[in-house]
Amino acid sequence: MVKVYIRAVGNLSRALAALATGLMIMAMLVVCQMILMRYAFRLPTIWQTDFVVFSATAAMFLGAPYVLMKGGHVGVDVIELIVKDRVRSRLRLVASFIGLAFCLIMLAAGWVQFHEAWAGNWRHSSVWAPPLWIPLSALPLGFGMLSLQYTAEIAGQFSGINTVTASADPVHSDAPHAERTRETVQ
Repeated sequence: MVKVYIRAVGNLSRALAALATGLMIMAMLVVCQMILMRYAFRLPTIWQTDFVVFSATAAMFLGAPYVLMKGGHVGVDVIELIVKDRVRSRLRLVASFIGLAFCLIMLAAGWVQFHEAWAGNWRHSSVWAPPLWIPLSALPLGFGMLSLQYTAEIAGQFSGINTVTASADPVHSDAPHAERTRETVQ
């Protein structure tokens, strides 16, 4: 049952990572279009800067669960290197619970911001004036998914399941590479 949960959360993290990738590609294309409009045609740009900022920020929040799943977040492992395996696993568990607590707090705060923007019909102060609930929706979605990914990590630690390999796509598994990466970092 735990493996099924880890795989399901992993699939959701992969889907959000694909969405984040698409947002970053769109942001890059819009930057190129903005440069072309400004400097080649000497035309004003109205919506491009806001779109790039909103989409790049959303990509960061939406891609974070996938990065956590792959063990790619930046970490300081000085203490982990000098302690025994048993203490190391306890440290990881404590760190996962602290990360989960932070994400749950940010999920609640992000939901409040999103809901107020939705209910109050908030708009950005630029000329384009997009509704702010659209970019703010990345906060509860990203932190909610990051919370689920942390629970998968915690469940994997309690049951002794490696979440990198358990969440791998059975058809296109990149888990051996991810595991080697995780081992070399530590």
